[in-house]
Amino acid sequence: GLYTALLLTQTPEHILTQTNNKTEILCELKNEHTGVYWYRWSQERQHFQFLVFSNTLGRATYGTNVSQDKFSVHEARSPSSYSLHISHLHPSDSGTYYCSISQSSQLVLGSGTRLRVADALPLPPQTTQTLLTKQPVPWVTKRKAASRKG
Repeated sequence: GLYTALLLTQTPEHILTQTNNKTEILCELKNEHTGVYWYRWSQERQHFQFLVFSNTLGRATYGTNVSQDKFSVHEARSPSSYSLHISHLHPSDSGTYYCSISQSSQLVLGSGTRLRVADALPLPPQTTQTLLTKQPVPWVTKRKAASRKG
């Protein structure tokens, strides 16, 4: 844990977003490196997939069947950081994304970003309450509506 933290910092920890949106994951590097690898771990497929490698010249090498329309890497000089941009999000893009560097012939992984893509986002409770207070609904109809749904 500590060793990794000294070499790279990956943020955010969690992303919950909607289908067709886009998102980005940031990886900040603390020392010399030859470039950054990005991987995705898929829980349901039990599969660790190589997505893209971006070298210090900004050249990207993509993994097999990885869409260049969907994934792109952007580099910033100071602090040295790389961000993975994922567009046209689909529920199948859900998984844990890792940035990684090669350090003395071993791969050092970031802490991981759990991405969840849903067709519809759950509404926060407050929103629902304000909607209900704005339009008072007679109790009976509300119960009927609920039982019809469920």
